[in-house]
Amino acid sequence: MLTLAAVAEDPLVLTRRLNLKDGSDVVFRPLTHADAEGLAAFLDGLSAATRRLSTFDGHDLKAARKLCDAIARYDKLRLVLEDVLSGRIVGLVEFSLDLHPADIARYQKAGIPLAATDCRFGLTLSDDHQGRGVGTQIFPLVADVARQFGKTRVILFGGVLAGNPRALRYYDKHGFRLAGSFTGSDGAQSFDMILDLTPLPGR
Repeated sequence: MLTLAAVAEDPLVLTRRLNLKDGSDVVFRPLTHADAEGLAAFLDGLSAATRRLSTFDGHDLKAARKLCDAIARYDKLRLVLEDVLSGRIVGLVEFSLDLHPADIARYQKAGIPLAATDCRFGLTLSDDHQGRGVGTQIFPLVADVARQFGKTRVILFGGVLAGNPRALRYYDKHGFRLAGSFTGSDGAQSFDMILDLTPLPGR
């Protein structure tokens, strides 16, 4: 089973290359300390609409450095999607390998006790990579990362806004099921969703 320390020591264990439907190549790999400026450019380039759907503390170099400084220090695993031709970061995948008490309480209320084999997941794509099927292409890699860390279920990082039909369709397509709803601090309604990971043959 993988650990955060092992990934930080050898990012290649989770590095994969994909050919997207438009013919471009991207690399799916762990975030590294050298990514601060590229990650800052990614965060800064997100539109207001995309920022509203994300949970980042900021969208500048300071925020990017904070994410890079957290590598292997806490419970977070972050992976980037990097365009091979330009070297630009076009996506960020976030895993939280520990559970937040608020999540545990909400799911318990919904009749779904969470366990140490559950993790949280979130995906943010650059605006020019949204609506192109990129999320669908990388999802098998996302699921495999969770499995390699010994996780058997995945819940959504911060839930999904009820007013985000594209995301709802995406999660439904990949097997997430509705687990309840809640109102955020901003008054917006969100849904909790959970995915049972089917073990791969031989695992």
